[in-house]
Amino acid sequence: MANQDRFFFERYALTESNLEKYLAAALSEGGDYADLYFEYTIASSILLDESLVKTATEGISTGCGVRVICGDQTGYAYTDDLTPERIVKAARIAARIASGPARVSTVGLSTIDTPHSIYSVPTPPTDRELGEKLELVRRGDSAARAYDSRIRQVRVSYGDQVRRVLMAGSDGRVVTDLQPLVRFSVFTIAQEDGKLQSGSSGGGGRVGLEFFQGDESPEKFACEAARQAIVQLDAREAPAGEMEVVLGPGWPGILLHEAVGHGLEADFNRKGISAFSGRIGQRVASELCTVVDDGTIPNRRGSLNVDDEGHPTSHTVLIENGVLRGYLQDRLSAGLMKATHTGNGRRESYEHIPMPRMTNTYMLAGTDDPQEIIRSVKHGLYASYFGGGQVDITNGKFVFSASEAYLIEDGKVTAPVKGATLIGDGPTVLTRVTAVGNDLQLDPGIGTCGKDGQSVPVGVGIPTIKVSHLTVGGTAPRRVQSFQ
Repeated sequence: MANQDRFFFERYALTESNLEKYLAAALSEGGDYADLYFEYTIASSILLDESLVKTATEGISTGCGVRVICGDQTGYAYTDDLTPERIVKAARIAARIASGPARVSTVGLSTIDTPHSIYSVPTPPTDRELGEKLELVRRGDSAARAYDSRIRQVRVSYGDQVRRVLMAGSDGRVVTDLQPLVRFSVFTIAQEDGKLQSGSSGGGGRVGLEFFQGDESPEKFACEAARQAIVQLDAREAPAGEMEVVLGPGWPGILLHEAVGHGLEADFNRKGISAFSGRIGQRVASELCTVVDDGTIPNRRGSLNVDDEGHPTSHTVLIENGVLRGYLQDRLSAGLMKATHTGNGRRESYEHIPMPRMTNTYMLAGTDDPQEIIRSVKHGLYASYFGGGQVDITNGKFVFSASEAYLIEDGKVTAPVKGATLIGDGPTVLTRVTAVGNDLQLDPGIGTCGKDGQSVPVGVGIPTIKVSHLTVGGTAPRRVQSFQ
């Protein structure tokens, strides 16, 4: 076995005989399949607020989760004590939760090599000195404050982790992986004449500290956060009503992720509660739209060599030229729906059950010139950065706040606006896409997705796109416009 394969075997005196014993206990009361998920995670974080180090932490988390699948029932239990007695107890609890008539035996275990190697990190970030990480946050703080005298508050955060995992299934597969992750963020507040506005930026991925020594420097993110806050000081009240909306490239892909991506996760669709349920092969978007989920992009925040069930991640086409082609599948949903496992079984930690989740979800580039897209708009909104939002998976209805947006007047991006919200539903919005730019960008590596109480790192992306009409919520007087 490779060095990382030996980690759990050496640190916890784990043997293949142990694994077989635990899996047998998991299947002791019936079941179609059982698996074990061992995790050992080292994580550190730093928070610099008002130029002072408010917190600096480092911790270790370790444990094992045991899952048993019996038909559409799942039993799950976990323990943070990796002694054989505790793992067997967890396995038997999971077995009782998912007990059923089927009885299967574990086949001979064999280690499976990961098909990808997408984390090119010479030195794991958790192995670097604290002083090196402190230097990054201090550089970010200094750059944000130097950007403009109206920047009054700056908060900089840094976090990293290295997760070692071992997954063993009753189908005989044993898979291991070592997963680095780094995130750097800057938040600023600008003040002028009693007005307060904020900005935020950041980046990272499955990288090491060397990532921040090149173009993706602390100064870059700090200046971007400061720029956003300063721009908003002069922002007008956002218009209200239906209008043409242009989404900028990169981070605005969060709208695609929330309004469309979640609706394409297989668990919602096998239960028939998604707006996309039963629609494979049907047109659900403009023919200009092709949407993919790709967990194999090197060093990206949402990428993984294998998902949290030990299956290879993949490049999955979800919507092709407007036609729905498939869903994001984990083992359970793929089995029940008789579909191909797409490598999208993900979990927050060993304490959580895996479920279908996105990795890096984005729309492919089109052929339109982004500047021509803007010039084609008489009166509309250009949204370049989003804050929070809410989505109803059952119908795709969403409300998103645009934290940075501008008016488009006579084909030109003009004044910044504040308080803009975009209101609509994912399936309908995609049918109204009338132009797709040739400038696809992925987000800088800051995305975190929540679902059923679990959070996992993800990536989003989008080229510049034009939506023919979308409801904009704002506080400026409503302007009436008709659409054909």
